[in-house]
Amino acid sequence: MEWLVDLVDYGVIGVLFSLCFLVVGFSLERWFFYRKIDLTMYGRKQEFELVICKNLQFIGTVAGNAPYIGLLGTVLGIMLTFYNIGQDAALQTNTIMVSLALALKATAVGLVVAIIAVILYNALTRRAKNLVLLWEIHHER
Repeated sequence: MEWLVDLVDYGVIGVLFSLCFLVVGFSLERWFFYRKIDLTMYGRKQEFELVICKNLQFIGTVAGNAPYIGLLGTVLGIMLTFYNIGQDAALQTNTIMVSLALALKATAVGLVVAIIAVILYNALTRRAKNLVLLWEIHHER
């Protein structure tokens, strides 16, 4: 069952940190792209919207699913704790509590990643909508 500890510590939390890294990277790329975009380069609104919305769906997906990935890690950690209790009924209470507390770290990391992703998604979506409105105003003339 030691592989389960590694799965929670390195697998689930590693996936969450990787997703957070990608979200921040995509968000920075989008933000810098939005700052230098030239509205005159795009003649059709659909083409402009496609370019503007690139990678936003990924950020939104991470925002919605990171808590579930963290919850998966917590469930695995609690299963491991129950398994250890079953193997050694004389386990000390402090050992059990530490195992349960460590199991909850996956949920905490999932929530942090989700909060970061939601904030970035909302900010970028708002900026994208503003740019579409600016494009419409610019092309009405």
